Amino acid sequence: MFGIDTSEILIVVIAALIFIGPKELPGAMRAIGRFFGKIRHYSRHFTAGIETAMREAELEEMEKEWRAQNDKIMQEFPSIDETPTMTPRPARDAGDAELPEKPEQPGLPLDDGKPAS
Repeated sequence: MFGIDTSEILIVVIAALIFIGPKELPGAMRAIGRFFGKIRHYSRHFTAGIETAMREAELEEMEKEWRAQNDKIMQEFPSIDETPTMTPRPARDAGDAELPEKPEQPGLPLDDGKPAS
């Protein structure tokens, strides 16, 4: 564990039994357990904070890479708004034929103001 052998643990237990006494030993062990529990809690909290900071740093690095790749792609392929997609329509003369009216939709009756029969 921490380089502590079973014989050393046995010596510590015997010393605790002698100095603390068998009557107060359970309370002392409970206090020691709580102390180590708090240390474990603080170490978990500290480790989680460091892991969160590392994840945030990795995300920032990845975001920078994505931005660089996005800029490279946008330089290779400009957006649709920047490139003309249609040629301009020539101006119409006054003598050009009128555009046909919009065809009626199939299945819908014409609304001519007369009641349907």
